[in-house]
Amino acid sequence: MRPRQTLPRLWLMTDERIGAALLPALSRLPRGAGVIFRHYGLAPAARQALFRQVRAVARARRQVLLLAGPPRLAISWGAAGAHGPSPHRRTARPLLRTMAVHDRRQLHAARRADLRFVSPVFPTRSHPGAPALGPVRLGLLLGAERRAIALGGMSPAHARRLRPLGLAGWAAIDALAGMTAAAGGATG
Repeated sequence: MRPRQTLPRLWLMTDERIGAALLPALSRLPRGAGVIFRHYGLAPAARQALFRQVRAVARARRQVLLLAGPPRLAISWGAAGAHGPSPHRRTARPLLRTMAVHDRRQLHAARRADLRFVSPVFPTRSHPGAPALGPVRLGLLLGAERRAIALGGMSPAHARRLRPLGLAGWAAIDALAGMTAAAGGATG
């Protein structure tokens, strides 16, 4: 990450559930928002082809696009960063580094990441039946940590509810992809 780079406060996490709503969702995101491209279930060639489409929209909208995967792959695909478990490895060019955090051990492991995506904060379709942290446990887990992005069942209303924690922002799938709770449960 470059010094003084402003990090997005709003992030769209992609996955196969979004389907055809992906590109329209990117177009609705505000300029400067972040996108973490996952789509792990696609074959490598199909994943890269979809990533290129997402990258074109993200660039046009000045969105920060990260690739879930190894930093070297993120560099070769032209991503601004990598989302995954290797925030400490050096690369040929600066990359924004983010990691998923579900517990205190993972929070410690992510200490060198630029942002930590902490989940699930609320019940979510992405992890049905997984125990949600809720605002109190999220606050206890994070302590003074403020480079955290809330994920899991997030919506604008939930983001407002978490505002007193001083988080760096929030991320979602369903709430930002136009998928509603009425379409199948809690948002992700």
